[in-house]
Amino acid sequence: MGKINVLDRHVAELIAAGEVVERPASAAKELAENSIDAGAKNVTVEVRGGGVSFLRVTDDGCGIGRSDVPLAFLRHATSKISGRDDLDAIATLGFRGEALASVAAVAHVELLTRTADELAGTRYGISGGREQFCEDAGCAEGTTIVVRDLFYNTPARMKFLKKDFTEGNAVAGVVDKEALAHPEISFRFLRDGRETLHTPGDGQLRSAVYAVFGKEFTAGLIPVKYELGGIGTEGFVSKPSAARPNRSMQNFFINGRYVKSRTASAALEEAFRGSLMAGKHPACILRLAVPFAAVDVNVHPAKIEVRFLNERPIFDSVYHGVKSALKAGDTVHVMKLSDSSAPSARAPVSPAVQTRFEVASAAPAQVREAPSAAGRPLTVPPVPFAEPGEPPAVPAFSRGTLVPPDIERDDDLPPAPVPGETEPKGEDAAPQAGEAAQEPEKLIGEAFGTYIIVQRGDSLVFIDKHAAHERLLYEKLKAQGGKAYAQMLLEPVTVTLSEEEYSAVLDARQLCEDAGFEIEDFGAGTVLVRSAPMILGGDVAESVMEIAGHLASSRTDITTDKLDWLYHNVACRAAVKAGDPASPQELLDLARRVEREDVRYCPHGRPVSFVLTRKEMEHQFGRIP
Repeated sequence: MGKINVLDRHVAELIAAGEVVERPASAAKELAENSIDAGAKNVTVEVRGGGVSFLRVTDDGCGIGRSDVPLAFLRHATSKISGRDDLDAIATLGFRGEALASVAAVAHVELLTRTADELAGTRYGISGGREQFCEDAGCAEGTTIVVRDLFYNTPARMKFLKKDFTEGNAVAGVVDKEALAHPEISFRFLRDGRETLHTPGDGQLRSAVYAVFGKEFTAGLIPVKYELGGIGTEGFVSKPSAARPNRSMQNFFINGRYVKSRTASAALEEAFRGSLMAGKHPACILRLAVPFAAVDVNVHPAKIEVRFLNERPIFDSVYHGVKSALKAGDTVHVMKLSDSSAPSARAPVSPAVQTRFEVASAAPAQVREAPSAAGRPLTVPPVPFAEPGEPPAVPAFSRGTLVPPDIERDDDLPPAPVPGETEPKGEDAAPQAGEAAQEPEKLIGEAFGTYIIVQRGDSLVFIDKHAAHERLLYEKLKAQGGKAYAQMLLEPVTVTLSEEEYSAVLDARQLCEDAGFEIEDFGAGTVLVRSAPMILGGDVAESVMEIAGHLASSRTDITTDKLDWLYHNVACRAAVKAGDPASPQELLDLARRVEREDVRYCPHGRPVSFVLTRKEMEHQFGRIP
């Protein structure tokens, strides 16, 4: 008996539909692109239940003639190409003739449409790929498609769908990208009866960006307009000061189609080289105009991947366009000491809690005055950092330098000798009980503002102060939990995220709360941060953006791993940085903590210290063989 079976029509259609329609967002994308190809000026997308139970797309395009309606739901039936040669220069978003057939194969679909030359419209119903009715209807010119009970006949597919909230966010992300790709079209997005997006459709990309991402994000953009070798690049890139901790806000469009392009992304990053700190990435909304014959969009059913006939012109156009925009539009960043952005936006701290930055003569509630470049004093508010219940550390700076965060002091140990100061004479130099039995550690100094050098017995110990402090903070966060460090903000911080990040953060709100962040949904891709770990200082928005990117890219990780990563992130950002000034006493105290708590590696696995013995030094100097 033969082993090869010819699948029946229904099964074959279900398999084919799975390549095009993976989730409600896939259906919304295909239907919205059909509306764009139909010449619509207004497109409305509405979902209920995340788009699984109800999805409706309405447009005012050219409509579908009565005789063409049944044909539109046949596989490989399309009005956009007619022959083999058309595949060499595809100018429309759709061309496969699979979208309507794929959606109809796995849902109950109802279509209402009318062309300009028809008196009556057409109402057509199809379920599971089988026609239900076709009748006259009164309707405006254009097309409305309603999709109900997506995957009703494929329960196995239903199991892989996310929560309604997550699926709804995915649909919102699709509408956002279509709105950015086509600012000449007014897009509306209705979610469970509430309008969450409405673009003006005035043809101005900045207007669409403002509607999608909001005022704050739009204010940090630089316009780009460039053409090279027949490749046009226009849109916006973020200022270096508004860079992001990940690439989730990089949006590229080829001939009005949202795509993921490594070539364009590499060109963008290269153009920003030297303008960004390590670990930062630019955001962009860049639209490329490429000759249709030079790009192949017939690579994947989702049409999000493309191939270029020659990638070099694409790279050059993006690179030089962004480089020129940065040269012309990036201005010197002016720091503003405002209450909304300064660390003083934190709630008042108990006098028993030590401030992060403090001068020796100032009380915890006071501020430090340091001379500005013009000779005038600058008032710098204190930033709380210490752990609840700990006694305040003794301020150690006598010359207005800043105290590294959370370096505990060992007041029961002898003070460190300060380089350049002579040892006390007479009775003041008398050793205390027990000192003669053990030679105290001696601070030699600090190299490059980064590495502590301590003499311990017959050895020199070199310690990376950032790595050491990061590990100590990380261990405390793990032991006590992030909630022990949480502190309410006087003014909540708003953070704009991509739809994927937005969904991931809201899904993981409890996890974030365990790490010390209280996050609320602020709508339209924005979250509100009401509390954060006090040891973090004023770096709340950056930390939340980085956390959101990690959560979005690791949705399948187990919770303990995610929480561990959050502790890594907080500890790294809160730890004293290379170049931060510190007193000799604080450096020695940190070195003692490293030895006492046996700190060997930072949370990222890098070594914290290494030892150079006296024997090895004498060998290098030729004193011993």
